[in-house]
Amino acid sequence: MSGASDMTDKLILVSHHLCPYVQRAAISLAEKDVPFERVTIDLADKPDLFKAISPLGKVPLLIVQANGEETVIFESAVILEFLEETQANPLHPADARARARHRAWIEFGSATLNTIGRFYSASTEAAFLAESAALSAMFDRLEDELADKAGLWFDGERFCLVDAVYGPVFRYLDAFDRIGSFGLLDGKPLVQAWRKALSERASIKAAVAPDYPQRLSQFLRAKNSFLSTLIQPDDLASLPPLARSA
Repeated sequence: MSGASDMTDKLILVSHHLCPYVQRAAISLAEKDVPFERVTIDLADKPDLFKAISPLGKVPLLIVQANGEETVIFESAVILEFLEETQANPLHPADARARARHRAWIEFGSATLNTIGRFYSASTEAAFLAESAALSAMFDRLEDELADKAGLWFDGERFCLVDAVYGPVFRYLDAFDRIGSFGLLDGKPLVQAWRKALSERASIKAAVAPDYPQRLSQFLRAKNSFLSTLIQPDDLASLPPLARSA
C-alpha cells in the first residue's frame, strides 16, 4: 500500500443488481473492512446524474468524497487498484512479479466473463455449443494454473484480488446449474474446490442482494437466446421472491 486513505473519506459505490464488475469492488471493500455506501441504478433507464459522471455509461463507479472535493473513478480494474493504493489490508501480493501475474489472471477473469456473456447470448444451438467448449477450455487453463497451489484460494492460503474477481464468475455457474448440466467444470477438481470455497466466503455472498438469483434468471429468460429456451418454470420455483427496486 503506497498511501493511507483519509479516514474521513466517504466512498459511494454506484452499482447495478447483476453487474459482476460491481461485485468485484464490493468484495474488495468488504475484505478490506472499508465502510461504503452502495447506490443501485437501473442501466435500462440511466439517471441524468449518472450519465453526467460516467464517461462510458457503465458501472461500477466509485465516488470518493474527501476534504470537500469529489472524485469519480470508473472501470473496475482501476477501482480495485485505487483501493489497493489507499486502503489497508492489501489483497495484492507484495512481490512485483507476483502482482503482475495476478493482474494478468484478473484480465483472464474479464475474458472469461466475456465468454460467459456469449454463452448465455448465443442464438443457436451450434453457437451455444461452441461457446460452451470455449468456456470449458478457459476453465481448463485455470485448472492447470491451480495445479501447483496448496490451499483454498488462487494463490494458496491467502485470499487475493484474483479470488475477488472469480467469485462473480462462478456465481453465473450457479444459475447455469439450475438450468441444466453443461459439463463446464467436468474433470476440473481444483476449479470445483475453488468455486466451492469462494461460494462460502462471506464477502462474496454479501456482494449481491438476496434476490440476485431471481433477477439473473429473469435476465437470462429475457435474452431470447438458446439458453433461454432451456429454462423451465420449475427452475424458478425455489428462488427467493424478487424484491422491489430501491
